[in-house]
Amino acid sequence: METTDAFIGLTCVDCGETFDAEAATHRCPDCDGILDPDYDYDRIDLAPETLDARPDGSMWRYEELLPFPAETAVSLGEGATPLVECPSLADAMGVGRVLLKDEGANPTGTFKDRGQAAAMTAAREHGASEVALNSAGNAGQAAAAYAARADLDAHVFLPSRAGFTQKAMTEVHGADLTVTDPVGGNSQIGDAGAAYAEAMEANPEWYSTKTFVTPYRHEGKKTMALELLAQLDWEVPDGVVYPTGGGVGLVGMHKAAQEAEKLGWTDGLVPMYAAQAAGCAPVVDAYEAGADEHEPLDDAEVDTACNGIAIPDPGASRLILEAVRESDGGAVATTDREILDAAIDVARTEGLEVGATCAAAVSGAFALAASGEFGPDDTVVLLNTGAGNKDVDSLRAHLGEREADADAAE
Repeated sequence: METTDAFIGLTCVDCGETFDAEAATHRCPDCDGILDPDYDYDRIDLAPETLDARPDGSMWRYEELLPFPAETAVSLGEGATPLVECPSLADAMGVGRVLLKDEGANPTGTFKDRGQAAAMTAAREHGASEVALNSAGNAGQAAAAYAARADLDAHVFLPSRAGFTQKAMTEVHGADLTVTDPVGGNSQIGDAGAAYAEAMEANPEWYSTKTFVTPYRHEGKKTMALELLAQLDWEVPDGVVYPTGGGVGLVGMHKAAQEAEKLGWTDGLVPMYAAQAAGCAPVVDAYEAGADEHEPLDDAEVDTACNGIAIPDPGASRLILEAVRESDGGAVATTDREILDAAIDVARTEGLEVGATCAAAVSGAFALAASGEFGPDDTVVLLNTGAGNKDVDSLRAHLGEREADADAAE
């Protein structure tokens, strides 16, 4: 297994034990906790100036802070996504600057590519021939693409409520797709998870690339923060608002901000804000209650059209809550109407295409600014985790409803 110089193994976030990455592939062998890639930071002799001089080829320009070197990576050129100035949003929000980190520019159109690039590299390094995961949609499509790149067979389990694009492209990339049967309506992420678990039990040789089962998905996504900081000349913004379901990217970004501070590249942590839909906001509920973990919602309690963040039982809520509190950030929930309105408003004022789910970051930022969390001199970064064309049906349908309401009001 070829790894980078500073990578020393996988440390369990629960029991604290560290394991060799060749032997421990997924959860902690001792307590079944989440494993996190660990590094000897004294081995990293790297200055921001050196990083800044490298070509913006992909996320692997930060290979010293990743487990695997660039030459071994399963890569489609993921990362190096633009950070776009949004002056109209800044004026409307009443803050100094609004910047949008556009992850829709990734190969399959979402930030999931970063995590699957790292996880699929690990799978290939471990000698896997077949990979599997359940997903709300985008991670399944990304896994199918990166498995094809790695010449691995992929088994993807999606709920029926996943988008047509994600289902179609998962099959186009050659993966074995299982869409779980609806029970009293559209099936949910939990139904896909149950089908995945049953299949994994029957096929123990399959290599999982599921969120927080593989240690590598949040590690790939942490590169969003490294890129963001580099694009801001290593100046820490006043807030990053992140559309949060499972929270993998938020946890990864917080880790990267801690690493940048530890290495002396920045003067502080990046304040992270979790943005959820009011119809499925277990993290926000836990944050407001002062709890360390969320209370799981039943699938029947989920009431949001935002599929990507309709996660009623996020398995790593403790890590999400730690990240927002340690970074002096927060959590906010807005309604579906506010979220979908925000996606349309961004398209019409800034020309940027924001996914329907991802627009929770935009509406969340407006709510935070209205509450006084952000001020007139602040720099606010919005994470657009996926392209608008992933949710074109939802956006067009909401536009029609909005126009009909406007006509009725005249």
